Amino acid sequence: MPDTINPTLPTTFDPAEIEARWYSHWETNGCFRPERPDAEAFTIVNPPPNVTGSLHIGHALDNTLQDVVIRYERLRGRDALWVVGTDHAGIATQMVVERQMEARGDKRSNYSRDDFIAKVWEWKAESGGTITNQLRRLGCSMDWSREQFTMDPHFTRAVTKTFVDLYNDGLIYRDKRLVNWDPKLKTAISDLEVETREIKGSFWRFRYPLADGVLTADGADHLIVATTRPETMLADMAVAVNPADERYASVVGKHIVLPITGRRIPIIADEHADPALGSGCVKITPGHDFNDFEVGKRAGIAAGEMLNMLDADAAVVQVADGLIPAEFVGMDRFDARKAVVERLKAKGFLVPHVTRDKDGEETHHDAEPRVIQTPYGDRGGVVIEPWLTDQWYVNAGELSKKPIEAVRSGEIGIVPKTWEKTFFNWMENIQPWCVSRQLWWGHRIPAWFADDGRCFVAEDEAAAQALAGDGVTLRQDDDVLDTWFSSALWPFATLGWPDDGAPLLNKHFPNSLLISGFDILFFWDARMMMMGYYTMGQKPWETLYLHGLVRAADGAKMSKSKGNVVDPLGLIDQYGADALRFFMAAMESQGRDIKMDERRVEGYRNFATKLWNAARFCQSNGIGASASVKAPQARLAANQWIIGEVAACVTEIERAMADLRFDAAANAIYQFTWSKFCDWYLELIKPVFAGVADSPPAVETRAVAGWALDQILVMLHPFMPFITEELWHKLGERPYELIVAQWPKPEAEVSKEATDAIDWVIDLTTSTRSAKNELGIPPGAKLAAWLASPSDVAARTVERSSAAIERLARLTPVTIGEPPAGPAMQVTAGEDVFVIPLEGIVDITAEKARLEKALATSQKETKSLEGRLSNPAFAEKAKPEAVEKARGDLAHHQGEVERVTAALARLG
Repeated sequence: MPDTINPTLPTTFDPAEIEARWYSHWETNGCFRPERPDAEAFTIVNPPPNVTGSLHIGHALDNTLQDVVIRYERLRGRDALWVVGTDHAGIATQMVVERQMEARGDKRSNYSRDDFIAKVWEWKAESGGTITNQLRRLGCSMDWSREQFTMDPHFTRAVTKTFVDLYNDGLIYRDKRLVNWDPKLKTAISDLEVETREIKGSFWRFRYPLADGVLTADGADHLIVATTRPETMLADMAVAVNPADERYASVVGKHIVLPITGRRIPIIADEHADPALGSGCVKITPGHDFNDFEVGKRAGIAAGEMLNMLDADAAVVQVADGLIPAEFVGMDRFDARKAVVERLKAKGFLVPHVTRDKDGEETHHDAEPRVIQTPYGDRGGVVIEPWLTDQWYVNAGELSKKPIEAVRSGEIGIVPKTWEKTFFNWMENIQPWCVSRQLWWGHRIPAWFADDGRCFVAEDEAAAQALAGDGVTLRQDDDVLDTWFSSALWPFATLGWPDDGAPLLNKHFPNSLLISGFDILFFWDARMMMMGYYTMGQKPWETLYLHGLVRAADGAKMSKSKGNVVDPLGLIDQYGADALRFFMAAMESQGRDIKMDERRVEGYRNFATKLWNAARFCQSNGIGASASVKAPQARLAANQWIIGEVAACVTEIERAMADLRFDAAANAIYQFTWSKFCDWYLELIKPVFAGVADSPPAVETRAVAGWALDQILVMLHPFMPFITEELWHKLGERPYELIVAQWPKPEAEVSKEATDAIDWVIDLTTSTRSAKNELGIPPGAKLAAWLASPSDVAARTVERSSAAIERLARLTPVTIGEPPAGPAMQVTAGEDVFVIPLEGIVDITAEKARLEKALATSQKETKSLEGRLSNPAFAEKAKPEAVEKARGDLAHHQGEVERVTAALARLG
């Protein structure tokens, strides 16, 4: 281990130096995965970050929580395995490499597929390790000796086998359907990769002439349709009206002759048309709209017959019936939109949008301005086009059945449970999963096509050729699989599946726990359930824990465009990884997002400093490393008390961790360390060291204090691994590192009489200090106190511990008996009420006047703020920061009312 033992701790500690040194030591010496072949397994897999990625604040939260759990279970003696790796990130990685090519004046099309993929591997070797190094800076104790990558050969075998098995079981198939097409990336993307933005757009209305002299019931020779995408009318195949809409009953089954193309299309009845919306008539373009696709199928239009008017670049192409005029062919979709509107307007088919000013003057506009919910690709950043194409689909509906039942029966637990409703809603309405992507980087689909269109799916080309027979020329599908398809195998493919005799798989699958952001519940978590049950026949993990988002301080979602993104590495540079980790754990409350608060991070750095200084105090008084996990024997009340408090803290942390209450666990060790150990215990034992150094009380106290500090280091280690490991070694010789130490087992019985006495002194001291503060009495002032009817604990403690009461509570003398007459204040300790005379200490009349004035001011402010915050107009119209400030001011004044009222009550 590093040479860190030093008889004197430095005055301050340097997190950066400690963190770099200890992480390197842990990793080099295999501390993240100690050999424990006979121990019970505990396994988590990290959500594999994109190989292109850099650590963001969400990663910091997600991985901190995982590391807290894995370090905790490692300390408890489990065979703790944290699987680590990265995802090949098909779209993202190909984009990065192509951008680098563009910067050099190069492009992908200059290379063969194999040569381009070789360049991607070169990029990964040079730049693909950024995020894994950043995870190390955070302190993540992952098993780097088995780092995984979704394009590794063994993982590729797993992906291929799964695809082939699904195909042979009829659960993967090829179909012509609409997909979300990204014209920039030229690939299909999933619904989950589409983000909806509100865009200022237009709503056009057009007259579609009825064919064959047909008229509507009110004598019109046309129907009026409306659209936000006029260009798609070039591929319209029907107009739908509601079957219950009597206005159009007479024209159902008749035809429209489309302007521009002259295409003759039917008028059909379908529930999709809402009579209350607009004219009640809906243009149907089944090849370019998801709702229209379903309407078209109900109308008997086969997918293969649907007109597709766009190419992969979203430019207009000629359709099967050849009716799009030549001048439109080749236009970009948005240019075509303008051209279609201009043509329809010129031919008299545009219905103007009419507005009137205050004088009744009419103005005609081509379209009605509207805010349009518009789909964008989350990576390409361009408007997504519904596009009709042949793709590979997984029958997600069938695969979702077992996961649904597992969650419903409790076989898989979701924490917080409130997410179950969202899970069921999505899974029970799940659509076929499009798993093919038009990229080069990724797992190439193991399907080969003959010249006659027959498809052969097999694990390799030789097997496909065997299926096709000799003499049949085969060509492999150019597409690759969706990245989420391969990452769905992460819980078991990372453990050696499908290789025979994989020892890790037998012991560590199913995994114990998955920690994930709720935003990938459907991207990843649900799909791992599907693949776990399909491939392995069992659940992928026992429990799924879903945490929230880390938001900006004002509650807004972080985004680069808003300029409110927080860099976790910058926080680590400034405050240390331990402080950032503790902030993440302490703020992680189930079912809630975290508001970023740098002041709290700084506060936890101060917490680390307090622990460091406490260790320096201990070291300066001869307190060092303990040799026992079991609590030492203790006779002194303070020592028995701290042993009992250690045991209580251990129980509280274990209860919180069992329930995955990270905030409760962090708060337990924080309060115990700061308040119980540093503020009280060290104060209580100071007089012991003022006497003979080797006296029995001093020897006992050094043993107990050293043991208690060791227990703090162990309990705090999952949250603050670096400072705890450093202090563990600085305090004395150790046979092992803290990271592989043993979780506390106090195994001690303590005297309730002794612990009650200490709690009583602490209660009395706290109450007295608070009363002094309220009345402006100097904290060091010694005051006389009377106790008329002492409880048993009070009588014993006053008799035995008057020196401690004088030193801590600054009360002397303490008299058992009736107090003298005159102005006084009261303080309590448990059920005991002390009377403290104030004659000559406080000007009662002036103090009452001051307090009454302060009370009136805070009562007035409280009433005003309550009125403002209860006004819906203020909450809706005021800036978020103004509302937040008002709430903070209200809480302050409410507290002041409570505090000043108590102070007045003390004065009688």
